[in-house]
Amino acid sequence: MLKKYRPTSPGVRQRIKVKAALSKKEPEKKLVFFQFKRQGRSKSSGRITVRHKGGGHKKLYRIIDFKRDKFGIPAKVVSIEYDPNRNCFISLLVYQDGAKRYILSPEGIKIGDEVISGENVPLKVGNRLMLKNIPVGTLIHDVELLPLSGGILVRSAGSSAQVMAVEGGYAQIKMPSGEIRMLKETCYATVGQLSNAEYNAQIFSKAGRSRWLGIRPTVRGSAMNPVDHPHGGGEGRAPIGLRRGPKTPWGKQARGVKTRRKKKWSSRFILQRRNK
Repeated sequence: MLKKYRPTSPGVRQRIKVKAALSKKEPEKKLVFFQFKRQGRSKSSGRITVRHKGGGHKKLYRIIDFKRDKFGIPAKVVSIEYDPNRNCFISLLVYQDGAKRYILSPEGIKIGDEVISGENVPLKVGNRLMLKNIPVGTLIHDVELLPLSGGILVRSAGSSAQVMAVEGGYAQIKMPSGEIRMLKETCYATVGQLSNAEYNAQIFSKAGRSRWLGIRPTVRGSAMNPVDHPHGGGEGRAPIGLRRGPKTPWGKQARGVKTRRKKKWSSRFILQRRNK
């Protein structure tokens, strides 16, 4: 649910924030650790090599179980928590053998629900099973690219992929981008859509909140000098000149350029390119 704040100060005048019923508990101590941030700087030289990154609030990294390899052991959802390292919520599972694990929280899961992972378990939100046992049309997330490697696809807030077909040892999956690609039918995926689908509708309302998130300011190229950017210079506001299109600070074409390697090994598994 989105909450719009009353304009009691300039900092909250335009603010719109996601209001969710999350558990008010500290993160599980054995499942967190401090992760050193390089803040966009190179390890060797200490210079900024990634622009627009830096600062940010201190935070602990939550260890997420992307593999969910405790097959056949039921687990109970004991809390749904905020994770400062990602835009979707996370759920704390307690297995019957006493083990505790964090997972990405799907939409609709509640405290007290029971989930399980296995090759062919019941089709239920939060359960994890092989692609070959998931019916066509089902929404999935946290998808493996290679069998038993752990989920690396479809992990952002509100996202989900869809099973289109299963044949010849491969499953055809439609990604959130619109791309349709083949994955091994023995890869695992979790049923359901990820939580916090309204994340992108938020309005931060002030520059400081972006700095808390580790986002440094972005300066327009047209506001720079010619020595700093191809769009810079000129008297007053000036167009980009006799160029085919916008350029990066290094003179490369900025939009509409394919960055995927032409001979990448996995290109043969892509049946349809993503939407432009």
